[in-house]
Amino acid sequence: MIETTTDLSAHLTRSSNGNPAPVCALDTEADSLHRYRESLCLIQYADRDSCVLMDPLAIEDLSPLGDFLARSTVWMHGADYDMTMIKRQFGILPPMVFDTQIGARLLGERRFGLGDLVLRYFDVELSKSSQKADWGKRPLSPRMVDYALNDVRYLLEMGDIIVAALREKGRYEWFEESCVVARDKVRNRDESRDEETWRVRGSGNLDRRGLGCLRALWQWRDGEAKSWDRPSFMVATNKQLLEWSVGYSAGRKIEVPRHYRTERVKRFRKAMAEFEALADSEWPERVQIKRRKRDKDFESRVAAVLKQRDAIAGDLDIEPSLVAPRMTVEAIISSETTSADSLMGWQRSLMSGL
Repeated sequence: MIETTTDLSAHLTRSSNGNPAPVCALDTEADSLHRYRESLCLIQYADRDSCVLMDPLAIEDLSPLGDFLARSTVWMHGADYDMTMIKRQFGILPPMVFDTQIGARLLGERRFGLGDLVLRYFDVELSKSSQKADWGKRPLSPRMVDYALNDVRYLLEMGDIIVAALREKGRYEWFEESCVVARDKVRNRDESRDEETWRVRGSGNLDRRGLGCLRALWQWRDGEAKSWDRPSFMVATNKQLLEWSVGYSAGRKIEVPRHYRTERVKRFRKAMAEFEALADSEWPERVQIKRRKRDKDFESRVAAVLKQRDAIAGDLDIEPSLVAPRMTVEAIISSETTSADSLMGWQRSLMSGL
């Protein structure tokens, strides 16, 4: 475990070995299952010679790693979340991030979790015992250390295997483009807090009174979770908030769980009283969703393109959604977007008629 800036810098110097554009594997662990605001708790790092753990909770200055990553090619698995954590921590992403999950899917793998691929390529079965561990606690148990190191231990060699297979199939350029697009998606993502996050799935069916109730409940829950420093689902799940709002809109009284402490119940009652004091005009508006016009011609065109897509995917032995997601096909046919804007180059070359 690297726990000081001095040791971090020394390790990165040894790892790069004078290479101005080093290659490494990376993974991260956060405490999203245990805290209100998730924070970066552990960084797993591997090069060709070793794999180590870096402790962001102990290292005073992580900037040497940020500078290192700014010039590195990094291998990850299921990279979206880890790229997001790196971007939050350092404000940058590595110039190239290769994702073994993307590569495996382009080879036709249907079981592409890290454990599935390690078992396939190395005949090693990884333990899942620490998947939901609290990575903010110290010291880490030997089991947690082993679990964390295994997240990067095999990535570089696995990358070699996947790249060789992709080149043999003539799909390496597909892989490279897919990884660039995935990286750019994270880089360009706006992570500012959305004022409408309270509109949970299923809320579109609520009337304005129900929406107002849901918003009030969401804000109450957010305050409880923040003061408790726990994830919001530990206070109440989205499903529970929605059920309460549906019932309230229908005139039923909300029954709070019996395990809630007295002070939490008081704050709940206060939040509901404040909502009930609002004028009808202050209730949220329902979101008007523009419905796509569907007729026989549209459906037949979509069916024809999907049939073509499925045939192509079948010949390649990959999932059809990789060639072109159904939602994208429908959006192109309805002229909501174009293939140039919504498909990658390799996808357009396969779906030349779209």
